[in-house]
Amino acid sequence: MNEQEYAGFWIRTGAAIIDTVLMLIIILPILTAIYGTEYWESESFFLGFWDAMFNYVIPAIAVIIFWVYKSATPGKMATRLTIVDAKTGGKPSTGQFIGRYLAYYVSMIPLFLGIIWVGIDRKKQGWHDKIAGTVVIRSNHKEPVSFEQQA
Repeated sequence: MNEQEYAGFWIRTGAAIIDTVLMLIIILPILTAIYGTEYWESESFFLGFWDAMFNYVIPAIAVIIFWVYKSATPGKMATRLTIVDAKTGGKPSTGQFIGRYLAYYVSMIPLFLGIIWVGIDRKKQGWHDKIAGTVVIRSNHKEPVSFEQQA
């Protein structure tokens, strides 16, 4: 049986950095192909439909799909983290995952306080976790867990 512990602030930050880099590797060339180098020189906050799609809609869908099918994003998988239901320890519902994603905005609006909360909460829950009824756990299993084992 795998020993598990609540995943703290820094390991979750590392997972988020991995996810961000992966998204940027995919999205930046596409936006450059669509808008050209003017995209990077523009002072405008919003440049059109594809800007919104590739910066907000597609990443949201991708994250939720990873959560629903793997209970983790690639960054969480690489760091052996899994999102579980806070009460049962089982897989959260699709509704919990969607709520968790939307609750990220609640966590970020007041100076990222809801994200920083992970570092001070005894269950290492951010506000988004509390709202969705989830926790993030880390496997202490010594060997890396493959993507197939996460299923």
